[in-house]
Amino acid sequence: MPRVGYFEGTDPLLLSKLAAEGVETLPVANTWDGHGKYVNHLSKGEVNVVVGYLHKVVPAEQERMGPADLLFACKTMDIPVVLIVPAPARDKAKKLLAEAGPKIHVVAPEEVEAEIRKHL
Repeated sequence: MPRVGYFEGTDPLLLSKLAAEGVETLPVANTWDGHGKYVNHLSKGEVNVVVGYLHKVVPAEQERMGPADLLFACKTMDIPVVLIVPAPARDKAKKLLAEAGPKIHVVAPEEVEAEIRKHL
């Protein structure tokens, strides 16, 4: 069964729609919000895709961990990550995420569902 890992704040209506279609959802956390399973503890095959807003993977400076560190397991386990950013900020977001790996997809809010479905 397909499964989506999601950071806190992801659209609950979208997640409910996917759940009604038989897609499981798994809350995932960064190091400071404790929303669910720590994203860097995901294993291969545990989720098909991870989704959330950009700010969930760009920590405060004192955390000293960047997006590449936070999403290391996703990169290593070949798990696609869909990060939501307003369209005008897409290029800036891509620069922030340059070292996080090739499977990072930066999308506008209206593109999230279509991008998730590509990975299910």
